Amino acid sequence: MKSVLRTRLVCAAVVLVVAGGCGLAGASEEDKAVAPVAVTPSVTEESPEPEITDDPVGEESPSPTPSKTSKKPKPSKTSATPTEDPNNFQAPDCADFEGKEVSKAKAKAALNAAATKTYWPGSAPKLKVPADLIRAVSWHESGWTSNIVNCDGGFGLMQVMPETEEFINERFEQSYDSHAYKQNAVVGANYLAWLTKAFGDAYFKKNYSLSPSKCKSDSSLCLLNMVIAGYNMGRGSVDEGYANGELVNPDYVSTVRHLMRDCYCDRY
Repeated sequence: MKSVLRTRLVCAAVVLVVAGGCGLAGASEEDKAVAPVAVTPSVTEESPEPEITDDPVGEESPSPTPSKTSKKPKPSKTSATPTEDPNNFQAPDCADFEGKEVSKAKAKAALNAAATKTYWPGSAPKLKVPADLIRAVSWHESGWTSNIVNCDGGFGLMQVMPETEEFINERFEQSYDSHAYKQNAVVGANYLAWLTKAFGDAYFKKNYSLSPSKCKSDSSLCLLNMVIAGYNMGRGSVDEGYANGELVNPDYVSTVRHLMRDCYCDRY
């Protein structure tokens, strides 16, 4: 009897071991977690500025190709609001970069320095381009990126087009190189000054004030708004719009006006 009982107990133990073994073996290779593979990120790592010597004389020259085409991407949208954020500059995918970028602090200093110059000392000695206008245009154009080459060929802080650089150099008898970031700021500011005088002479009785107080709104046909539009679209387009009683490219103008009032760039 004891022998039979002992035999039954041994058999029961075998059954338990077999059943337990099935439970452990049931975890197949497919059920085992695979550890993610860590990806190691790859590490990527002036010439002297010419001086404006004199006020050019003669008739106004034709407007060069605008510094920025209307098809260039606008500031990217943020998730916070459904509207475009003027402060969020994002370089388009087609942009390239040439040389080393200078710091935002150096970019700001160059833009502010460009605002101290008088670009028409002979015929319009009081004409100055406000620093907040230059900084706002530059932020909208490039995000203060000194070495960006944009899709249409615009370069640097003020997105100076080759045709604009050539026009300013010939018109003011200079030899600016827009690939030097300080001179790039001056070329852009000089173009704004040229537009100011052109529209001031044509429509505002030689009043060259770019004060926002002269504008009823961001879309009115005041001198400031027309100069901003002209920087983007060229003088000819603004003249045509004025003849039709409308401001061309109001979205671009509104963005720059907003940046003049409140710009992320002011933190630098």
